[in-house]
Amino acid sequence: MSFKLEQGSVPLLVSMPHTGTEIPPDLRGDYTARALDVEDTDWHLHRLYDFLSALGASVLRPTYSRYVIDLNRPPDDAPMYPGASNTELCPTRFFNGDALYQEGKAPEPAERLRRRETYWQPYHTALANELARLKEKHGFVLLWDAHSIRSEIPWLFDGRLPDLNIGTADGAAADPSIAEAAAAACAGAEGVSSIVNGRFKGGYITRRYGQPAQHVHAIQLEKCQSLYMQEVAPFAYDEAKAKKIQPVLKAMVEGSLAAARKLYGQ
Repeated sequence: MSFKLEQGSVPLLVSMPHTGTEIPPDLRGDYTARALDVEDTDWHLHRLYDFLSALGASVLRPTYSRYVIDLNRPPDDAPMYPGASNTELCPTRFFNGDALYQEGKAPEPAERLRRRETYWQPYHTALANELARLKEKHGFVLLWDAHSIRSEIPWLFDGRLPDLNIGTADGAAADPSIAEAAAAACAGAEGVSSIVNGRFKGGYITRRYGQPAQHVHAIQLEKCQSLYMQEVAPFAYDEAKAKKIQPVLKAMVEGSLAAARKLYGQ
């Protein structure tokens, strides 16, 4: 199976599109040796968000690495951030710009299409179906797209990122009250910086599925990995750091959901 879906009972779906770590055996020989360590993974998110099941949230996460297919990119591979460095639907570079594949082994158009049909489409079908199920049950649904990234990656952005990057496609993907609630929940966290619709405004998932007029609200949280783990190999989970940031994340999710409920008198 190329993904795992845990169905919940409340109008909240959490997508974790970059947590997969596997590369299919038939593709492994095309990559550089370094690529097999999948260093650009959104590491440990399922562990960090371990409070979701108690909240009754649905959770969707993939099996395969973003090096195989980037589930948060559009199927036509259009750049998400024009004028900046972008990774592709089938990425060919690490986050520092180095080549992922051995010389002459990058996927050709037919292979990219195969991967889109084999890995990308099933995830998005599951995502759309779960949103529809929750919306039918509750009348509305909140999609929380969960990500993490190293705090400094010069190829992708200048300087150091704020710790918590909230994105709603400049307000197009969710009612403003939802982003405001997420921002308010982390505003008082000691030593933690945050921004709304900064460098990371939300990728394809946020922009595609966030349709407030249709009662589907989407918000992306891109958090710095320095908040909860070691940012270099072996990318170890830091229990002490994680315990400090988890209550903040939980408050952000709960606050956003409460804001969405309020919109519909619930």
